[in-house]
Amino acid sequence: MNQKEKEAYIIKQYQEDEQVMVRIFIQWCHEHNLDPERVYHEAYPAQAPNSLLKKLSEDGESFGMTIDSGTLIHVLQVFGNDELAYVVSEYAKK
Repeated sequence: MNQKEKEAYIIKQYQEDEQVMVRIFIQWCHEHNLDPERVYHEAYPAQAPNSLLKKLSEDGESFGMTIDSGTLIHVLQVFGNDELAYVVSEYAKK
């Protein structure tokens, strides 16, 4: 595998992992009767709507399991979404 192939592989893996993170977030929001796009906007009010979040929300695919708030917060932090993790933690306290 040459350098270009390695880079493409790494990018592809990151994008797949990012999709899993977004799906976990969507699942958690649905379990708590929250609109994922509204919660995301609370965390990042200056950003444009997240196209991946919108696409996956419309997709409606579910994991078929309950997502623990602590697990979601950890996953969000791994991806550097600290602001979103904070907003989720505030909702989890309610």
